[in-house]
Order: sequence, then C-alpha cells, then structure tokens
Amino acid sequence: MTDEESPVPEEVLISAKKQLDKEVISLADNEDILQALSELTPVYENDRSYFVLGNYDREPIRRLNLVVDRLNRRTDAYAFRMVDIRGEWDNSIQKFCLIADIVTYLVGVAEKDLSDFLVEQGLLVGTTEYFSKSHVLKREYENEEHPFGWMQDGVFELFDREERLYRWQTEEELVDVAGELP
Repeated sequence: MTDEESPVPEEVLISAKKQLDKEVISLADNEDILQALSELTPVYENDRSYFVLGNYDREPIRRLNLVVDRLNRRTDAYAFRMVDIRGEWDNSIQKFCLIADIVTYLVGVAEKDLSDFLVEQGLLVGTTEYFSKSHVLKREYENEEHPFGWMQDGVFELFDREERLYRWQTEEELVDVAGELP
C-alpha cells in the first residue's frame, strides 16, 4: 500500500516516519509498522478513540474487553487494545507511543497482577501530552490498603488529583465507571 492509498492522514504517516527514522530498524520493519498504523482507520473515522491498556492474562483481558465493548457502544467512538493492532513489533514501547500519539484518550485498567501495564503507567505520567488524555480505572481490593505498592500509588494519586481516577471492585462497577469516561 502506498502513502497515496493509505486511509491514515498524511501528517500521521509523516510523524510516524520521523519517529521511526530515529530508530535503527529495517525497511521491512518500517513497512510493517506503517501497515499496522493503517489498521487504525477507525481512529480517524470517529470523533473519539480510546486506547485501552491493561493486563492480558485470561481473566483480566476479559475485563478489558468489557471496557472496550462499553466504549464502542458510544456513537462515533472507537476503542481497542494494543493486541488488536497486528504485526510483530520488536519494540512494544515504540508501538505504544505511535498509537498513543494518535488517539483521543488513553484508558488504563489497573489490577494488582504483576503483568499489569506498569511500563505504560510510567509513560502516561512521564509526558504531559499522554497524561493530559489519560484516565485510569483502578480496581479496589477489600481488606487491602496498598495492593499496588508505593510507586503505583503515586501514579494513582496524580490521576486522582486531576479527577481522572475511577475506582471499581466488581465487573458491573467497571462497566459503570467506563461509562463515566469522556
């Protein structure tokens, strides 16, 4: 697919190419990345887009899917997970950043499992652009005061101050707080 045939706006392709040029990657890898970005056509066809982050283990990914489904029920909105973008990427941070740059909102579903989106949380609070469009849906656990640890608690405090931290315990509450997102 040539740039002229691509459904992705030209300025996004130019930005992606510039960012990719900073890395030492092969032409084939570059083409794979541009192809993956072209799969994000719904991001450009809708007023709002939601990049949903979280744990991909069996039970937690089911809850991520609940959030994606709830958001996709909105008129003129598109929600997706990182695994929905095909391709073998050697650098998941690069994939995250390219996608995060073009979406309207970043939505993290935080659970205490070790395979949660820890690296991405650092990126969400580490850049003004990402932080300003991020929301976190934090699972609360009964009888556990600090299930996440001090580093994540600090991240959650930042989002809480900005009124972009949403708490949930049950899957029903998770769907409800997903409905409160802009």
